[in-house]
Amino acid sequence: MHISSRGPAYVRATTRVPASVDPIACAKGAHWLKTTLVQCSWAAIKKKNSYLQAQYHRIKARRGPKKAIMAVAASILTAIYHMLKDGTTYQDLGYNHFNRRSTDQQKTRLIKRLADLGYAVEIKPLAA
Repeated sequence: MHISSRGPAYVRATTRVPASVDPIACAKGAHWLKTTLVQCSWAAIKKKNSYLQAQYHRIKARRGPKKAIMAVAASILTAIYHMLKDGTTYQDLGYNHFNRRSTDQQKTRLIKRLADLGYAVEIKPLAA
C-alpha cells in the first residue's frame, strides 16, 4: 500500500477550502475513508481516559461536536500514517495530556487572558 504524504487533506478530513474555489470542484480523495474515520472517531471517544476522548471534549466545548469529531478523525488518520510509515504501534497519550503542559506556559497564557479582559494580575506562589 502506498502511503500518501498528503495525509488528512487527501481524505477530505480537513474542511479548509479557499472562498474563491468551488468546493465540489476540489472534491478529491477517498470519500469512503472519511466516513470510516468518522465512525472510528465516534467509537474512539467512548474509550474512557483516552487522548482522543480528551481531544474531543476539549474541541467540542469551543467549536461543537461535528468539528470535534472531524478533528479526532484527522488525528486518527495522522496516527495511522505515522504507524505505517515508522512501523510502530499506537501509544495513547492519556486523558490528562493537555493538562500536563508546562506550568509556566499555563501561567503565561492565563495572565494574558486576564490582561485581555482588563485585569492586572500579580502572581505569588502559595506557601507550602
